[in-house]
Amino acid sequence: MNFNENKAENLKIAYIGGGSRGWAWNLMSDLAQEQELSGRVYLYDIDKHAAENNVLIGNSIKKTHKEADNFEYFAANDLKQALTEADFVIISILPGTFDEMESDVHEPEKYGIYQSVGDTTGPGGIIRALRTLPMFEEFAYAIKNYCPKAWVINYTNPMTMCMRMLYKVFPEIKAFGCCHEVFGTQNLLCKVLEEISGIQGLKRNEIKTNVVGINHFTWITKAAYRNIDIFPIYKAFCEKYKESGIPKKNDDNWLNRYFTSVEKIKMDLFLRYGSIAAAGDRHLAEFCPGNWYLKNPETAYKWGFGLTPVSWRKDNRKTLLQKSEDMALGKKEFEISPSGEEGVKQIKAILGLSDLVTNVNLPNYGQIPNLPLGAVVETNASFTTDSVSPVFSGNVSQNILGLMYRTVMNQECVVDAAYEKNLDKAFTAFCNDALNNISMEDSIRLFNTMIDNTKAYLQMYDWNRR
Repeated sequence: MNFNENKAENLKIAYIGGGSRGWAWNLMSDLAQEQELSGRVYLYDIDKHAAENNVLIGNSIKKTHKEADNFEYFAANDLKQALTEADFVIISILPGTFDEMESDVHEPEKYGIYQSVGDTTGPGGIIRALRTLPMFEEFAYAIKNYCPKAWVINYTNPMTMCMRMLYKVFPEIKAFGCCHEVFGTQNLLCKVLEEISGIQGLKRNEIKTNVVGINHFTWITKAAYRNIDIFPIYKAFCEKYKESGIPKKNDDNWLNRYFTSVEKIKMDLFLRYGSIAAAGDRHLAEFCPGNWYLKNPETAYKWGFGLTPVSWRKDNRKTLLQKSEDMALGKKEFEISPSGEEGVKQIKAILGLSDLVTNVNLPNYGQIPNLPLGAVVETNASFTTDSVSPVFSGNVSQNILGLMYRTVMNQECVVDAAYEKNLDKAFTAFCNDALNNISMEDSIRLFNTMIDNTKAYLQMYDWNRR
């Protein structure tokens, strides 16, 4: 890497999960629009054909967009080739296949446990973590061996536990986890100001927030636009829409879109606890006792969101596979547009080309005093030259802390279980989860079945089957 005036040239970016048909395309699009950066991107994926397709797609961009010739893409044969001398490492992987995820999400339904996402907490999030964390242990050792000074950006869920494993294996790693859920809440606050206060044309980065919590159960304790305190305005908005939810276009079929909600949970939690819940309703529901918002599909419908079936993800994957093939063969042009993610902005700030304050996931160095030190938390952080420093955010409110602390300690337990390769320890977290409202006997049966359904990825574990 070298600098020429206000440009960073000859960067090497390693992408683990480089066959991605979502995050990788977002990165390609954002890099193509950033002329202050240039260099090489090495894509590594266990599905090498997917990575090779993305190489063809990435290198085709300059053919149709002459100005976007700043990055060249390569398919790496192994982690060593991808990581050696990398300046930045990006991780976005699907741990296992959608068959395993189908078990994560739908097997618990046989016992009356419903999950709207199943990738962060709940029975599904725990089992997903057990197969994901050994992979992150391998990544951490590889980064330590081949590019110990690189900055690492993780997008993979379960975010908190993935980040915790990276730091557990390689404490000196320079890694942070990125999630766009807070961005969505900032966009909502723009709409709130427009409707209640008549302020038009706002962009989310004009909303200044104090962020505190853990990934997907993140809260805003202060929110302002210039000198305007948004909390009383948001309260008026919530009182207005708490029963109906926020109106959506095409209300008759909104539930079929799976990722949409009418924000009733977000508003209910604000009116209940006094802080702004800053994640999508589908995620927020999973951190609360199961009989609140996820008692059954009818309860979810009442609260204005749907349960995302893995069958939809499988069908969507077919669509994305075909799109990938078409773009790789030149049958379809790659479209460049802003992704809304901040990865490239973060890279620029770390390189000293700009400054940035945004929310990320980092170990707790004291930025949230009443959560355990070392546990991974989500707060704002300041990005400057070769530095990502968490911003002191203050305590989690006492009335929210009980809900959050349970998950924090469960996640710590699961990370230890994965590090020690001990499924018996993981079972204790499985039983302690907020969504698990079944008997011990049923918990044993469900855990055994879910482990069996993902056993191809768990061969490294010791387990005294109960």
